[in-house]
Amino acid sequence: MTAAKEGDPAAARAGARGRRAVVASLMLCMGLAALDSTIVSTAVPQIVGDLGGFSVFSWLFSGYLLAVTVTLPVYGKLSDTFGRKPVLIAGSILFLLGSLLCALAWNMAALIAFRIVQGLGGGALQGTVQTLAADLYPLEQRPKIQAKLSTVWATSAVAGPALGGVLATYADWRWIFLINLPLGAVALWLLIRHLHEPQRERRTTERPRIDWAGALTVFACGGVLLTALVQGGVAWPWLSPPSMALFGTGLALIAGLVLIERRAAEPIIPGWVWRRRTIAAVNLALGALGLLMVAPTVFLPTYAQSVLGLAPITAGFVLSVWTLSWPVSAALSQHVYRRIGFRHTAMLGIGAATLILFAFPFLPYPGEAWQPTLLMFLLGGALGLFQLPLLVGVQSSVEWNERGTATASVLFCRQTGQTIGAALFGAVANGVLAARLGGAGDLDSVTKALDSGASGEHVRRAVAEAVHSVYFGAASAAGLAFLVLLFVAPRRFPVLKNPGD
Repeated sequence: MTAAKEGDPAAARAGARGRRAVVASLMLCMGLAALDSTIVSTAVPQIVGDLGGFSVFSWLFSGYLLAVTVTLPVYGKLSDTFGRKPVLIAGSILFLLGSLLCALAWNMAALIAFRIVQGLGGGALQGTVQTLAADLYPLEQRPKIQAKLSTVWATSAVAGPALGGVLATYADWRWIFLINLPLGAVALWLLIRHLHEPQRERRTTERPRIDWAGALTVFACGGVLLTALVQGGVAWPWLSPPSMALFGTGLALIAGLVLIERRAAEPIIPGWVWRRRTIAAVNLALGALGLLMVAPTVFLPTYAQSVLGLAPITAGFVLSVWTLSWPVSAALSQHVYRRIGFRHTAMLGIGAATLILFAFPFLPYPGEAWQPTLLMFLLGGALGLFQLPLLVGVQSSVEWNERGTATASVLFCRQTGQTIGAALFGAVANGVLAARLGGAGDLDSVTKALDSGASGEHVRRAVAEAVHSVYFGAASAAGLAFLVLLFVAPRRFPVLKNPGD
């Protein structure tokens, strides 16, 4: 936003209205990205019934996730080079194009391909929205806007499955994607009309050069490794030739990426992202956050239905309570980190999260619904104190022309942590079940048997032990994040003053 002229009340009011319009557009963009991460899940039966392709439907989720994750570093660098507005507008158009194509899909292969197109635009929505939020507000006001975005993300992610089920049942599954078009059009109109970025001085007079080789290698490397993690243990065994080939190819591409980025004039992933202790520590800590979040988001609903015997809607409520405490805690975190600093506030939050996650396996069996609900409420409050100070701290430690890259690296590590966590904890849960049940089935098949009444109490206890093991793993990830902040992060984050923001 351009600044209003000093002493001009009309210009100040116009500037305030313009900023509110931009914030509304950012919240709409964030809501669209969050909805499309979950909204398809409850409509899978209708989609498969219409298009077929049951054996590959999981790629509706995996393809979107892969595309979002691997594009985050690229969009971060492009927003630092050419500005946030053109990148966000281009990404929004690509996302809406993918949504329209998804609604027009004629078979499962086409729908998967168009979901990937949608994800290529979704990467711009996630990364650039977070960066623009830091551009629009000074340090002392950033927790408020970040808390709003967290609220939108959490609400949309939780409401996505319910909305998808309603649209698929009472309308048509294609409306899941068509609903994005009017909302996205409003967001685009607000961005184009009200977002005016100030002109930035370039460090050199040369024309900006895009590191196409680095970008393509990032795509290839991220796609190969994330595919190996997503499909390993699902489509093929972990130690099978496909897994070994994918991991080997991924490692070779990593080596190639390092060589390319060292020689590039404007690398997509610059070396300073990992050489600066502040950013490196936050990347590792939020990677651990992504990993530990898999325990509640993926396994808690199964626990609530199979062990506690709750209905799906009630089980969803047990999970959703952390969406109430997380944004409130995040908004209030500024009062803590102003007194004790970003690092100590984050350590306080992740330390509490470690204890809460560690307490989950000690809940009585089968227990009452209020017990995991209370733990989830407390966990949301703890993670709000952990995540937001780290994100605000990183964004405040870099200049404008580095903020997009730094923000994207943080989000990329968190997304990668979630992918690793899904693969790792899935293997842990299935391993515990195999040990308790003599090698019979995995978590999905066992929970389906429980739902149909075909299995007894010993199976229910096995599911509880499997989920408890996952929570022990999540507590270990939280403890690892605490140690990273303790030994890697600087005692005080450097804060740069950017009066032009």
